Amino acid sequence: MTVLPSTAPQAVTAACPVADAASAVVISSEQILNLLPHRYPFALVDRVVEYVPGKRAVALKNVTINEPQFQGHFPGRPLMPGVLIVEAMAQVGGLIVTQMPDLPKGLFVFAGIDGVRFRRPVVPGDQLLITCELLSLKRRRFGKVHATATVEGERVCSGELMFSLVD
Repeated sequence: MTVLPSTAPQAVTAACPVADAASAVVISSEQILNLLPHRYPFALVDRVVEYVPGKRAVALKNVTINEPQFQGHFPGRPLMPGVLIVEAMAQVGGLIVTQMPDLPKGLFVFAGIDGVRFRRPVVPGDQLLITCELLSLKRRRFGKVHATATVEGERVCSGELMFSLVD
């Protein structure tokens, strides 16, 4: 389950200085650890390469053979489990939702998944490019994002992810 802390929007703004209008805002892995509660082996976002506060985030997940799930999924043919692809997308979505201004304190958790489809396997050596766009934020407690994961420009997974604030 994805658990995301509700934090002030200044955290991301301070963590992501913009060099100039032509360069993308980048959030490093160290900065991501300050924004999301996930830790090894569940920290699945390596770097944010584009961030538009309250609207959109694009991030990278490097898939490596030394990740623990590949010991058993599957011996002789390592494939990244679909649930971990969805979890990585949710963590990127969480970076958007948790940084919305004026949200009450608490944790955002996964509340739903709609229309998620897997289109091709993800294997060690792949680099997931995950794009999330905020679709809605209702009553300051419920968020919905559209998420897409690609490898080398080819879509591997997409769908809508919902979050709910837990007091």
